[in-house]
This record gives sequence, structure tokens and C-alpha cells, in this order.
Amino acid sequence: MFFIESERLKMQPLTHQQLQILHNSGRHALEESLGLTLSNWQVDEFYQKEIDDAMINFWLPKTLANPDQFIWYTDWEIILKAENLAIGGMGFNGEPNDLGEAEAGYMIEEGHQGKGYATEALKLMSHWALGKEGINSVIVHTYESNLPSVRILEKCCFKQFKRTDEGLLSFRLNNDQYR
Repeated sequence: MFFIESERLKMQPLTHQQLQILHNSGRHALEESLGLTLSNWQVDEFYQKEIDDAMINFWLPKTLANPDQFIWYTDWEIILKAENLAIGGMGFNGEPNDLGEAEAGYMIEEGHQGKGYATEALKLMSHWALGKEGINSVIVHTYESNLPSVRILEKCCFKQFKRTDEGLLSFRLNNDQYR
């Protein structure tokens, strides 16, 4: 079982089989299979729709098609080590592109927001990714109205490089900024 960890967090990428447990039997079944404390997640409707869409259209088919590179196509459980409790998820949008860019996204369960966990997890995952051969940057997108997420990206030294008319901001952390 592969994972990375920081002072407070452990991040574990879910295998295709673990994703199937989550999809078919629910969060508690997954947590039991991982030996975690059972959670009581509160996820708003917008993020739940995104999670469901990622499960059906990305995580399950992509981890099945790319078993040797599943870490780039799956949800990484963010686990609070002190409580052995899953508090969110983070992941990549596939393997890095030809420019060495790895696109990432994250979500922290509502009851655990505002405690620095997303910042710690993003720093941990970015450090891990930027330490891989050929990875030059990590990219994250968020809406300008999502001020907590913008602040997390700023704390992690990401720099905004793009804005759409719809208010979607793109941030980048380059290898040379991080080291």
C-alpha cells in the first residue's frame, strides 16, 4: 500500500478495486476496508456532483485502463493521522502532459475546513509530484469566488497565470518556485 505523509496527514491513492468499493458500497465500506475510523462526511451538492462525475467518467475507467499509473487517475484519500479519519480527497487529472504539467484538484469535508489541512495536503502532494522525473509544474483551477481555495493556493506559492470570462482562475507552481 503506497502513501505519502506529512506531520498531520497521510495521503493514500485509491486503487481501482478500492474505488469500486466506494462506488458500489459507499464511504463507510471503503473506510472499513482501509481500517479507518468511520467518518460522517458533509459534502455540499455541487462538490458531490463533481465527485460522482469523477467516479463514473474518470477514476473508474482510467484506473482500470492504466493500472500501472493509477496514482495519476484516482482519488487520494486525505487522512488525519491522529484520528485515522478520512477528511477529504485530492488527485490529478491524469499523467503529466508533454510540458511536464500535472493538473490537480482537492476537496476537504466541510467539518474539517479552515484548519490548514488543504494547505498541508496540497504542499505534500505538490512536493511529491515535483520530485518526479519530468514534472515541471503543478496546475490547479478554482473559481475566483472560492476565496478559501484562492488563499490556499497563495499559501502554497502557486501563481495565477490565467482567468476566464466565467471567473475560473488557473494557478501554477513551478519546480523552481517550490525548491
